[in-house]
Amino acid sequence: MVSTGLLVLRIVIGLTLAAHGAQKLFGWWGGPGMAGWTGVMTRMRMRPAAPWAWLSSLSELLGGLGLAAGLLTPLPNLAIAAAMLVAISLVHWPKGFWNTKGGFEFNLSILAAVAAITLAGPGSYSLDAALGIRLPEPITLIAGVVLLLVGVGGALGTRAPAVPATESKTQTA
Repeated sequence: MVSTGLLVLRIVIGLTLAAHGAQKLFGWWGGPGMAGWTGVMTRMRMRPAAPWAWLSSLSELLGGLGLAAGLLTPLPNLAIAAAMLVAISLVHWPKGFWNTKGGFEFNLSILAAVAAITLAGPGSYSLDAALGIRLPEPITLIAGVVLLLVGVGGALGTRAPAVPATESKTQTA
């Protein structure tokens, strides 16, 4: 039963994230597509915007597919966690907890799900189990968390400085 529960969780969270990434990459299901997503990244002051747009959307698409399939399970989970942490930091945190106000409730739920799957493993109904893949523990998790922190820090550290409100009004006038 545990493996069935992990399978359901992996498929729902994984395909939800993959679809979210596909919205950004391809414009499917009312998404912005890559040009629109790059514009969003520009408005969030990410620089350079295009590589960060590609990295974030591929983290969601490929991370979601990898999670759903249960392939190299800690790695897609770390990619998803990085995308969620950056989204919380840049967009959702200032809006509070509740998703109805644009808060981080949904992102936190995804983080909790991928953390649980990372700790429990993908279960016996996964490509990892079918192919006999077992990444070395705890080295994979420690190295992955270090890479996660470096990636999130890099994303947040490359943002352009905020333009003070008085300057932005002067520039648009």
